Amino acid sequence: MAASSRAQVLRLYRALLRESQRFSGYNYRTYAIRRIRDAFRENKNIKDSEKIEELVKKAKANLEVIHRQVLSWRALISNILQGSIRGWRRQ
Repeated sequence: MAASSRAQVLRLYRALLRESQRFSGYNYRTYAIRRIRDAFRENKNIKDSEKIEELVKKAKANLEVIHRQVLSWRALISNILQGSIRGWRRQ
């Protein structure tokens, strides 16, 4: 693997782990981290540049999915908490 490809993969790996740490739920967080580590460990010996590029694209798509899920969960929790606080003030 070329040095630039290796660096790109490592950056992507760290970004996936970092984004997964933002899950508020313990089970979601640990599952995501375990799957990321397992997938990268499973594919660490791949030498075919086309296959590496395919896996990088898949990982980038998964990073976007994780990012959207984290944001949507945070928005949902925020809305629930704000609704609870508003309801509490009315009583």
